[in-house]
This record gives sequence, C-alpha cells and structure tokens, in this order.
Amino acid sequence: MLLLISPDSVEEALDCAKAAEHLDIVDVKKPDEGSLGANFPWVIREIRDAVPADKPVSATVGDVPYKPGTVAQAALGAVVSGATYIKVGLYGCTTPEQGIEVMRAVVRAVKDHRPEALVVASGYADAHRIGCVNPLALPDIAARSGADAAMLDTAVKDGTGLFDHVAPDACAEFVRLAHASGLLAALAGSVKQSDLGPLTRIGTDIVGVRGAVCEGGDRNAGRIRPHLVAAFRAEMDRQAWEHAAGVPAVN
Repeated sequence: MLLLISPDSVEEALDCAKAAEHLDIVDVKKPDEGSLGANFPWVIREIRDAVPADKPVSATVGDVPYKPGTVAQAALGAVVSGATYIKVGLYGCTTPEQGIEVMRAVVRAVKDHRPEALVVASGYADAHRIGCVNPLALPDIAARSGADAAMLDTAVKDGTGLFDHVAPDACAEFVRLAHASGLLAALAGSVKQSDLGPLTRIGTDIVGVRGAVCEGGDRNAGRIRPHLVAAFRAEMDRQAWEHAAGVPAVN
C-alpha cells in the first residue's frame, strides 16, 4: 500500500521532503477550497521542485462541476505544472454517464500531453450528503473513461471518516471492482491509524491522508510534521507485516 500525503503549501512540502523515506506520493491540494480543492499551478511547480525527484507528485483539480471542457483544461494545467497523478473529484456529477463524460475529456487532455501520467477518478464516500454519483459507481466510471485509478474521499470534513459512510465491506467491494478492471484503488477521507488494518486487509493500493499527519489532527489549522508521517508509516508497515504473517484481526 502506497502512502499519499497532501501538503497545502511549499513550506509543508519541505516538511514532507524531510520525511521522504516514509511516504510514496506528495499530493498538492488546497483544503480551504474543498475536499479536493485545487491549488495554483505555480504551487504545483514549486512543490515538484521541492520534493525528491523520485517521489511522484499528484494534484487535485477540484471538486469539479459537470463541465467537461472546464475540467479538461484544469487537468491539463495540473499535468503541465508537473503532476504525475491527476485527481478529479466528481462533485457535480449526479449520474455515471456525466462522470464518464467528464473523465473521458480529462483522460484525453492529460494523455495527449503526457501519456505516462495517471488519471484518478474520485468520488465521495458521503455522496448521499451532496447528491453526487454513488461511490460504488466510480470503478466503472474510471474504467469506461480510460482512467488509471478509482478513488474515494469524503466531501464534508466534519470529523466523520471514510468508514462512517462506506462500511469496510463496501470499501472491499470498491477495491474488488477496481482491481477487476485493472485499476488502482485509492481510499481517503479522514483516515486514521486505526483504519489501517481494514484498509490493508481489503487490498487498498493507495491510502491518502492529511489530518492524521498534521498537528492536533487538524487538516486546516495544523501543519504536517515529519515525525507524524513517520509514525503513520510505521503503523502501515506493522499492519502489512501482520496481514502477511496471517495474524488475526483484532475487532
């Protein structure tokens, strides 16, 4: 399982660089603009320059509306700015067909510029609160649009997390559907260390965090700290070892 960490500034990215041995992907977002809020192109470039060259950078393009052209241009801006993973939050899409239309436009815009870039179609575990597409539709949307990964996050950051809205068994089905289509499965949404056991057991490929590695667990007011990244990674490694060794899960 890969660890994706989301700094919101160059200063935080430098803290991530200090913890580079403990993380796999540096994700650029702007939390005050939403769950998958898009940051500025120059911030993506500066963070790309600040972190080690062997660490891929991902960038969110926003909690996007159902406007395929607008979103495709935003995605192109992210990949031109240096991002390898391009994440699109299908906030304004209410049907799978709308999601597919947006994501096909994104895939074309991104892959025409950089074929090796990875496109991530992201839905929301708490879709019922915002009226967007069903979370379990995301693997099919990603597959039919030519994306590389399907992801779930939470739209409303109110202290509830991924498993409060989509139970571990349903997340396992999400991962199974993604893998059946040859996609990576990424899960996020106020993920805590205590969630790492089930996330490991269901075969999650990428886990995304911010609050869990910020001071006080606060994704907005807190700042990412290298020692918290190291501690989170240590728990990931412990869970992976226990799963490989067949240690029974503790409920």
